[in-house]
Amino acid sequence: MTQTVPRLLLIDGHSMAYRAFFALPAENFSTTTGQTTNAAYGFASMLINVLRDEDPTHVAVAFDVSRASFRTEQYPEYKEGRAATPDEFKSQIPLIQQILDAMGVGWLTLEGYEADDILATLATQATEAGFETLICSGDRDALQLVNEQVTVLYPVKGVSELSRMTPAAVEEKYGVPPQRYRDLAALVGEKSDNLPGVPGVGPKTAAKWITAYDGLAGVIASADQIKGKAGENLRAHMSDVIRNGQLNKLVTDVVLAKSAGELRWEGWDATATAELFQVLEFVTLQDRLRTQLGQRQIGDIAEVSPVPVVTARLKLLGTGELAAWLSEHATDTTVGLAVEGRFAAGGGGIDAIALAVEGEEAWCDPAAFDGSDEAAWLAWLADADAVKVVHEAKQLLWAAAPLGWKVAGITCDTALAAYLIRPDLRSYGLDVLVERYLGRQLGPVVEEEAQPTLVGLDESGPGEAAATLARRATAVHDLAAVLVKELESHNADELLTDMELPVQRVLADMETRGIAADVAHLSDLAASFAAQAAEAVTDAHAAVDQQFNLRSPKQLQEILFDKLGMPKTKRTKTGYTTDAEALASLFAKTEHPVLAAILRHRDVEKLKQTVDGLLASVADDGRIHTTFHQTVAATGRLSSSDPNLQNIPVRTEAGRRIRRGFVVSQGFDALMTCDYSQIEMRIMAHLSADAGLIEAFNTGEDLHTTVASRVFGVEPGAVDAEQRRRIKAMSYGLAYGLSAYGLSQQLGIKPEEARGLMDEYFDRFGGVRDYLRSVVDEARRKGYTETMFGRRRYLPDLSSDNRQRREMAERAALNAPIQGSAADIMKIAMLRVERALADQGLTSRLLLQVHDELVLEVTGDERVAVESLVREQMSAAATLAVPLEVSVGFGTDWDTAAH
Repeated sequence: MTQTVPRLLLIDGHSMAYRAFFALPAENFSTTTGQTTNAAYGFASMLINVLRDEDPTHVAVAFDVSRASFRTEQYPEYKEGRAATPDEFKSQIPLIQQILDAMGVGWLTLEGYEADDILATLATQATEAGFETLICSGDRDALQLVNEQVTVLYPVKGVSELSRMTPAAVEEKYGVPPQRYRDLAALVGEKSDNLPGVPGVGPKTAAKWITAYDGLAGVIASADQIKGKAGENLRAHMSDVIRNGQLNKLVTDVVLAKSAGELRWEGWDATATAELFQVLEFVTLQDRLRTQLGQRQIGDIAEVSPVPVVTARLKLLGTGELAAWLSEHATDTTVGLAVEGRFAAGGGGIDAIALAVEGEEAWCDPAAFDGSDEAAWLAWLADADAVKVVHEAKQLLWAAAPLGWKVAGITCDTALAAYLIRPDLRSYGLDVLVERYLGRQLGPVVEEEAQPTLVGLDESGPGEAAATLARRATAVHDLAAVLVKELESHNADELLTDMELPVQRVLADMETRGIAADVAHLSDLAASFAAQAAEAVTDAHAAVDQQFNLRSPKQLQEILFDKLGMPKTKRTKTGYTTDAEALASLFAKTEHPVLAAILRHRDVEKLKQTVDGLLASVADDGRIHTTFHQTVAATGRLSSSDPNLQNIPVRTEAGRRIRRGFVVSQGFDALMTCDYSQIEMRIMAHLSADAGLIEAFNTGEDLHTTVASRVFGVEPGAVDAEQRRRIKAMSYGLAYGLSAYGLSQQLGIKPEEARGLMDEYFDRFGGVRDYLRSVVDEARRKGYTETMFGRRRYLPDLSSDNRQRREMAERAALNAPIQGSAADIMKIAMLRVERALADQGLTSRLLLQVHDELVLEVTGDERVAVESLVREQMSAAATLAVPLEVSVGFGTDWDTAAH
């Protein structure tokens, strides 16, 4: 200890935890089991910081027991009106208390009193005992305790930045000394405590009165002398002021289980914190404890502590040295591989390579390879028996393709592995995963003894850049070992090796190939959409006889609600919403031409943006190289970007015009499109084993007509278009977890009518009803859903006390097995088609996968063979209780190839 005077650190537990809860996004902080941990993490991080910075001898944290206290007995409306405490926050208070136990920090509660009263009592005891006291709290009531021995650490930003409120700081900010802050609060009131103050009286006026009349008692006694409206308000609300002054006063003599002198902090328990932080998945906090509070550690680090950084020997390989290093270090072992360069779907380049095994790292520049280096590198890279682990391996595949490098032996991509374990993470960046699973940071190692030994490093060499890339290779090496074990425990190891890694390679090939674009057609289309947008603007101006900016929400509100007096939409912070759904609803009610023009303008603007994005994406080779993503959708479906090919409308004329810009390239005769017919409904039939639904598919008739005939009790020939539309919406809605209300919105009918339609559907197809119920029940019991192929999606909110979150999780539970199984089948189909094309030596090739559709480029002489091959391979991708039907079409562009 460095202090000669004891120093007591007091923390308002609920206050600081609540601030942490809202400072850190909940979606970024949860355990594998679904426990939200943002408040606990933020509180623990704050505690480590303040213990480090203040070096206290004594520590305690006070918590509220409930909102009920002696103050609510005196004034039942006290703190009334506060929003209900979020369930996600309440569940974290016990976690914070466990953290305090592990860190050797005492915590106290007292029935009938607030945490502030506990802190006030301890601060008073400490002052009398000659302690220096620090109170960490976001409650301004604590400011009345400030004196020469007591300082309040008040949070300025979240819980990471604290302001020191000394007597001088309090007086500078509020205009009164700390002992009179309670007087100021009595006059001004406290909204969060539901204590109304004097109307029109703010802190400056209150401070002026308190100074002029020597405190609140003087203000009350001299109330008749205070002039103006403020004086009238004071006299009218005198009872509120007196009550506020009574309730604001903190109790300084409550009876506690421990006194200030009994709160000595001996240090944090290394074993207990390691075990707890492992469960909470706070992977970086144990390292922070060790590096920032190592002198206050009790005991040894437990076996479950985060994976330590292994000191590695980094060798900067010169020309002619790679073969020997590979022979010595990269044989019969797993090698972490990291590359640096330029990566794009259409190609790229590699500027540096780093390799890592246990305790050894190597860095080399491929531009400096001699013949022996290149031969050794190419042989090792192409060797399927040379085990390699990579992060986001597709970048390596992109860059290797134009160089003619063959890549084999990748047994783990750490991004894909983590995705299969936790498909709901917001990021699969290497730095994020290293923190989460290894408990360390990817950046430079702090400890001097852990710095790598740089062999061959000189001032003119690559230096830190080489060490940084080598650290990435080591991190991938270590991370892969942890993730592979996790995959095995989730029964997902085969999904990685047999599905995701092979699909990744097919996607990389497709991205490298790209698809030819008709630039002239797309340019004409962009001009056409621009002209239509301009025409819509003219029509909108004419409809109201006034010019205005159709993109400005403020001006739209003025036109629609002020000038035209239309019914108000949903209230927002800036007025009333003018989003597309609201305007469409307004148009349905009013049919005003200005709304028709605005909606038309938005539609063509969106289409123009899509076409502009496509034009900007055309590479020098005249082709569009989209990027496919495997780790975005939690259900396993692929997505695409740069450009996004999944947002091009399929069933509209405008969408078809856009698709005509994707064309067959020279050397091929046609584009071929092939997709599954009603795959989600076929999976529904299979999983539910509903005899009626299975029979509907096996009859070969139109599914929705057949189902409608059974639901409505009419012959198939008597089913009208509206009945078929309703049943189609119903069938797909059930597969995607649609509620009765959602169905009513989709069909434009009343919720009770939608509920009746669902009931009739389930009366005819009881197997579907039973299956949907069992899916949710089983997911709630196990904590996750599963596709036909074992892909899991964890849904902890199925047990949430929050009804909205629970119902969202239930809909996801209904959707995930069906949509996820469809995604898995599509991936298997891709692999089978690509493999069969190669096995038969065909030149026709896969170009795109969009939703449930594959797009190929075929030559005329292979057309028949390729169609037969694709139908066979896609139909055999899964064995269902109903056939997997495949539709095929040919054309010179994507639209005309549709079927």
